[in-house]
Amino acid sequence: MENSQQQNLEMATLGAGCFWCVEAVFQRIKGVVKVESGYSGGKTENPTYKEVCSGNTGHAEVCQITFDKNQVSFTEILEVFFGTHDPTTLNRQGNDVGTQYRSAIFYHNEEQRKTAEKVIQTLTAEKVFEKPIVTEIVPFAKFYKAEDYHQNYYNNNPTQGYCYFVIRPKIEKLQKVFKEKLK
Repeated sequence: MENSQQQNLEMATLGAGCFWCVEAVFQRIKGVVKVESGYSGGKTENPTYKEVCSGNTGHAEVCQITFDKNQVSFTEILEVFFGTHDPTTLNRQGNDVGTQYRSAIFYHNEEQRKTAEKVIQTLTAEKVFEKPIVTEIVPFAKFYKAEDYHQNYYNNNPTQGYCYFVIRPKIEKLQKVFKEKLK
């Protein structure tokens, strides 16, 4: 990657339920150059999937998204984020329940924090969701990459039950609602 291209890269760390879903969505967005599944927002150093699933580490399942801000803005990343999960349910997405499935934006700088607050204010003012948005906006501290078998999960396991019944419909919605943002 050229230096000039590297200077245009920015990172977003987002939690929106199961990281398999978030990863599958953002891998398809124009301008996204890398998506890694992992854990953020907790107290345990180097947590395992099993530890995070216990709900005792404080971590959320997240994706760390590296994107080229000349091709896709942080605001657009958040539009996709809010358009592909339910930000009104506390600590759950569908049948996935627990603090590890919370809706969260781990901001990397002041500009990201302000953008996240503005997007939520706009969605609230426009009554996009019937219930209040409960997405937390918190400073990014650390990211722990999830085990290798969690990386690129949907692409590697499209016929697995969870992928077929939970992730595939999200991808289909993405293809309809965000067609112009797809690779």
